Amino acid sequence: MGRTRIETFIGFCKKSGKLSLGAGAVDTLKKEVYLLIVSVDASQNTKKLAVKFKNRFLCPLLVCKSDFDVIVNKPDCKIAAVRDMQLAKAILDNIDDNYELYAGGNY
Repeated sequence: MGRTRIETFIGFCKKSGKLSLGAGAVDTLKKEVYLLIVSVDASQNTKKLAVKFKNRFLCPLLVCKSDFDVIVNKPDCKIAAVRDMQLAKAILDNIDDNYELYAGGNY
């Protein structure tokens, strides 16, 4: 099975250095975060951090329902920040069944 369009765009972000992986890396960012992606199987603390980051950066939060650590090719990675506006828009424009836009409430 091939990669989805979102996985391709995430790959572009990673290759261009515009993807911060992990809660520690995201926490060090000060601005220019256009999209957050969190894995559905992340711990409750990581999910709370994702919502905190969403509110800090005023950006959308996308929940990945598939193996996020495999998509970003980093073991045990549960959260990432997209720092490129055009790639974040492209990801949001191509949401499929493996992703859900977080709108508050439970995961």
